[in-house]
Amino acid sequence: MPRIVIQNLFNREINSKAADRKVIELIHENGIDWMHACGKKGRCTTCKIILVQGEENLSPRTSAEEKFAKLGRLKSNERLSCQARLSKGDLIVRVAEINKFPHLEYSN
Repeated sequence: MPRIVIQNLFNREINSKAADRKVIELIHENGIDWMHACGKKGRCTTCKIILVQGEENLSPRTSAEEKFAKLGRLKSNERLSCQARLSKGDLIVRVAEINKFPHLEYSN
């Protein structure tokens, strides 16, 4: 069963019985507010996740992610949650500082 842990949201856990799902879909279905300015279309970087562990459980980078990486807007340990699909195993991520909402409380 795929699982996402959002480290700086007090280690909030998301468990999913469905594999091969976009990370942002799993986050939103579990009632977590997550930024996505372009409507989950891979046209911005507001939904990015910082990978702590489990990169091997994600789909390969999409062309949109490659484009942002070449532009220096995505680091090697960052993915777009609207593009990355979780296929198996655990994924531990963090919310990027620039993408934090002011109305949510975050942990270290």
